[in-house]
Amino acid sequence: MKAAKVISLSFLTLLYGAVFGQIQNPVKWSFSVNKISDTETELLLTASIDKGWHVYAMKQESDDGPISLTFNFEKSATYSLDGKINEPKPEKMYDKNFEMNVKYYEREATYRQKIKLLSQESFSINGTLNYQTCNDQMCLPPTDVDFNFVIEGKGGTTNVTTNVSDTIVKINPVDTTHKQIAIDDENFNDDCGSLEGDNYSGLSGWSIFIQGLIGGLLALLTPCVFSMIPLTVSFFIKQSKDRKTGFRNASVYSISIIIIYIALGFIITKLFGADTLNKMASDVWFNLFFFAIFVVFAVSFFGAFEISLPSSWANKADRAADRGGLIGIFFMAFTLSLVSFSCTGPIIGTLLVQAATTGGNLGPLLGMAGFSIALAVPFALFAAFPAWLNSLPKSGGWLNAVKVSLGFLELALALKFLSNVDLAYHWGILKREIFIALWIIIFGLWGFYLLGKIKLSHDSELKFISIPRLLFAIIVFTFTVYLIPGLWGAPLKLISGFPPPDFYKEWNTDKSGGGHCPHNLSCFHDYEQGMKYAKEQGKPVMIDFTGWSCVNCRKMEDMVWSDPEVLSRLRDEYVLISLYVDDKTLLPEKEQTISQTTGNKIINLGNKWSDFQTAVYKTNSQPYYVLLDNNGEKLAQPRGYTPDSDKYKQFLDEGLCRYKK
Repeated sequence: MKAAKVISLSFLTLLYGAVFGQIQNPVKWSFSVNKISDTETELLLTASIDKGWHVYAMKQESDDGPISLTFNFEKSATYSLDGKINEPKPEKMYDKNFEMNVKYYEREATYRQKIKLLSQESFSINGTLNYQTCNDQMCLPPTDVDFNFVIEGKGGTTNVTTNVSDTIVKINPVDTTHKQIAIDDENFNDDCGSLEGDNYSGLSGWSIFIQGLIGGLLALLTPCVFSMIPLTVSFFIKQSKDRKTGFRNASVYSISIIIIYIALGFIITKLFGADTLNKMASDVWFNLFFFAIFVVFAVSFFGAFEISLPSSWANKADRAADRGGLIGIFFMAFTLSLVSFSCTGPIIGTLLVQAATTGGNLGPLLGMAGFSIALAVPFALFAAFPAWLNSLPKSGGWLNAVKVSLGFLELALALKFLSNVDLAYHWGILKREIFIALWIIIFGLWGFYLLGKIKLSHDSELKFISIPRLLFAIIVFTFTVYLIPGLWGAPLKLISGFPPPDFYKEWNTDKSGGGHCPHNLSCFHDYEQGMKYAKEQGKPVMIDFTGWSCVNCRKMEDMVWSDPEVLSRLRDEYVLISLYVDDKTLLPEKEQTISQTTGNKIINLGNKWSDFQTAVYKTNSQPYYVLLDNNGEKLAQPRGYTPDSDKYKQFLDEGLCRYKK
């Protein structure tokens, strides 16, 4: 297996991680300095490798094998490299992944680079290393790791910048704007148990894909797309010499649709990426923009106007489709994508925003994969079984009813974006009761529309209510009635994460919710205050890195924290410190600074706690739960989204057990 197989292994690994949510990180790097003399120093770069995984040596017998390890030191007038990097002796074996002999390291490998000091002042040595790691089943894509060594000037000591695991790092308190905790790496090999590796933080891979499938099925039922199925399939059958050729052409057409939409997801991923979109998720302009866009989409679905791309685009694609052959079929698919935009655009927009802000780097890609498969497969199936075309319902008023129904959904979803801004800035204009009341009105109107009690301009005459329409109206009205008790405090777990949190209510005069936490728990929103109180009470601490716009945070609070056994532990055994990483409350001017971790400005509370999480725990995902004793020592491996109450109780009990020891 040569280069193509390496790429295939890496792609499959990426897809596996995206779908099943397990982020593979089997290699941890640490960096240290060994001072030799006043003019010479040795840099040590150490790879700690999980059992069963390999890092490959700097030189292989052939370039067709794994990606070799490389080091790149930035040039500087303050130092010079003294010879080449000293690589330890590698192991050698035949690797079935690459079908060749490879040189590799397992468990641990330390690389040494001597440097000559050309300056007596303090300076930094920066650089990047690149490596690939594989086990017997898979290879991870090549990974870049930045490293930084701080060399103190004459008379000073050598400071070591350490980059280790994604959850543990030592931070110099002098380098931060607030006191940070020093955490030692522990394996926790004791009788308290450990849930390491049992995290659900990335479980949304399948969820995003399924959301895409549902979006594609909804798009399929819109007038722009549904009416094209019999027309397009009949064209392929009539223009082909035989049924087999017709099915082949329709399959190429379907595959072209999938390629087009996956390419759109890939472009979104490349342009933005998960980190940028995660930050944008709580940005006021981002949320207000999408609130407005979703309202416009809803009004368009209601029939006020149509959103369409420039007709010249569709005309050019249509002319390209006349070329015939496979290229012509591809441009036929591209033409469908353009002319159906007035129906599919709002669905795609909704899906991409949701996927990009909650699904990580591959969210848009997976969302578009699901969407395009649901949209494309029927074309191939009806071409393979043309008799099925006769069973399709005739186009008519029901298609417009589907379109209007999507408008009601878009309007309901729009409120979530407005709510995100309201929460982060503590405006207090969309409290929980107001949000729920608006949803009751929207879904109630939708139900009356389905029963024909409300008519819009493009609706045809409704002589009778069909059985499917009646059943759907019952579902919508049932959901509407379900929402009503939420006005008086019912938890509404079915929509957990969408409305504002339970403590963000009209009767709460403190708009920021500063003195309130889920389920009336006592909590702190400041790390220093919380740790001080924990020492006074002699209790351990749980840091809850959360966000006002974090859907999974609300789900954890509503679905897991509400469990009586979990709630009793949080109330009686721990001091809870909830730090909102998207809180827009401005810091006093004297506390505003520049992050030494990211270089970003820290001007509000959200910046402060987000930087704290990134600097100490090397992650910026929420929710993120850290158990500490009241001296700041870690009691268990931190955890992310964990919807299983029993596993979450085990996590809390593990920390309590270790605290008592």
